[in-house]
Amino acid sequence: MLKLKCLLTLLCCGVAAIQAQVLIKDAASVPTDTAMLIKKNNALHFIVMGDWGRNGTDHQKEVAVQMGKTASEIKAQFIIAAGDNFYPSGVISEWDPLWKYSFEDIYTAFSLQWDWYPVLGNHDYKSNPDAQVKYTSISRRWKMPGRYYSKKFFINGDTTQGVLIVFIDTNPLIPEFYKNTEYGPNVKTQDTTKQKKWLAKVLSDTAHNIKWKIVVGHHPMFTGGGRTEGYDTRAVRNSLKPLLDKYEVDMYLAGHEHSLQHIVPAGKTHHFISGAASEKTAAKLLPESKMAASEYGYMLFSATANSMLLQTIDYTGKIIYTTTITK
Repeated sequence: MLKLKCLLTLLCCGVAAIQAQVLIKDAASVPTDTAMLIKKNNALHFIVMGDWGRNGTDHQKEVAVQMGKTASEIKAQFIIAAGDNFYPSGVISEWDPLWKYSFEDIYTAFSLQWDWYPVLGNHDYKSNPDAQVKYTSISRRWKMPGRYYSKKFFINGDTTQGVLIVFIDTNPLIPEFYKNTEYGPNVKTQDTTKQKKWLAKVLSDTAHNIKWKIVVGHHPMFTGGGRTEGYDTRAVRNSLKPLLDKYEVDMYLAGHEHSLQHIVPAGKTHHFISGAASEKTAAKLLPESKMAASEYGYMLFSATANSMLLQTIDYTGKIIYTTTITK
């Protein structure tokens, strides 16, 4: 049963603009209008947001305020930034003023001073992507040791219950970027074969304490947004989906589309898009979709050994979608 919640189109200066649209297939995943944040005990809590660095404009500040409230209430341990961290063209160095105006001065809540784990988006490639790696040596909370990296997190400090998160660079996986005058110079400095061999090695870890395998990349493999069959979507899907299927990855987290989506195509992997931390664009339901929202916001994940709770939150603090993945 399709549950549709849509506010009417507003007319402003003669231009039609959809204020908000949330499409959810399963009625059980639709929270009530007064739903409160679910606080899962003894869980690993983390926020996923993407496509955000606009000097505070286009609801970036409003989303940041709500992120701070959510992180404080739930005691989130870290934040994942899914790329396009600085619009319009990345940063030129670790001293670029955009670090102050788009990051430090925006995400000021004490609850957001914990670790941030970013990946690079296509806009970040327009200037100097390695400047974002270098900022790790300056910032206490910005944790980006390379263009791609991985980290194992433990649930409630229990080393027998781990969450393996692999942060990858999807930009060099897109052949068209090599001919692009803006992206080309920097994607050519990345060894794509080396990254994919590294990814396969990391995902092949069979340690018994790994309860969840998660991959984070900027570009989605499936989307109900404007790039459903875009060259970038198809390229990343063709390059990565076989690896995710082979190593039974539980979740793939992305941004790029300025919307909030949950898609479950054939295979084990759940695909989530959280690219609406500033600016929103239209999104529709695919046959494989569980949720598609054209709304500013972010996602909160709460992991235990046997379940992963997702709560999707808009810029006003309203919970617009919830679902649980069980193992």
